[in-house]
Amino acid sequence: MSGLAARVTLALALIAALVAPAARAAFPDRPVRIIIGFPAGGPLDGHARLLAERLQQALGQPIVIDYKPGAGGAIGAEFVARAAPDGHTLLLANTGVMVINPALYPRLPYTLLRDLIPVARTAQQPLALVVHPSVPARDLAEFIALARAQPGRLNYASAGNGGISHLVPEMFKQATGIFMVHLPYRGSAPAFADVLAGHAQFMAESVPQVTAYVRQGKVRALGVTSRERSAALPEVPTLIESGLKDFEVVGFYGLLAPAGTPPEALARLAQALQQTLDSPEVRARMTQQGADPAFLGPEAFGRFLRAELPRWERAVKASGARLD
Repeated sequence: MSGLAARVTLALALIAALVAPAARAAFPDRPVRIIIGFPAGGPLDGHARLLAERLQQALGQPIVIDYKPGAGGAIGAEFVARAAPDGHTLLLANTGVMVINPALYPRLPYTLLRDLIPVARTAQQPLALVVHPSVPARDLAEFIALARAQPGRLNYASAGNGGISHLVPEMFKQATGIFMVHLPYRGSAPAFADVLAGHAQFMAESVPQVTAYVRQGKVRALGVTSRERSAALPEVPTLIESGLKDFEVVGFYGLLAPAGTPPEALARLAQALQQTLDSPEVRARMTQQGADPAFLGPEAFGRFLRAELPRWERAVKASGARLD
């Protein structure tokens, strides 16, 4: 082999050596870890498991679900905010973690949209306003009239101070001018159990939680908080239909990544999530869970969050809720 041919061969070998690792490093090149800031078995866990199988097919890598509960989801959020910004560690979060906690906790160890950036919104979930059957109101108008006639005689249960089940009734009170007494519980399950038992008269609870009990007549649904009727409770009118103009409040789920995650990784993740949510099977199962597939990519999800943050800050301020 001539000297020139040897040099060309060596150059090609060096180029191949440089190109091969780059090809191997195409995102994702290892399992993607989804962090949930709540214990296993909750709504976010169910949502993650619904997405996981199709998502790992779309990404070509396993999806690992990990739980870091505590502080209303803030511990999991901080963990992801401090993770390597390579797209392999993500946070699956709900309304509380993303837009309520920043107003509720004065000293969060991270800032949304600075330390955690949007990947995709995956679903929206309306709440149902329900009452115990002993409440003599067949619809929302009758309930409002009853509450106005008996200020302070009715109470409502919530999963705790500052959560969505506390803030939505406060928004409802402000929109209607009624007064109800707040009964905070340590979680959604005991709060809803007391509504079922008749110890609390009213609650704003997620549609999946209440649907079976509405069907059984154990609670009465007066309205849902979405702009359109819920597919799970199609016979229940929206609050807008019932006369509360522009009263639309929905919970939502979405994925966030550490700040500095490369745009190409965000785009790949968003594309895979959109593919997942386009699956008829995933959409049907999500609807059965009471959520509506509602994909938004990184930029659109960012705009959505920027609009939601001040709205929930006003709601928290009006409620007087504050956690340290």
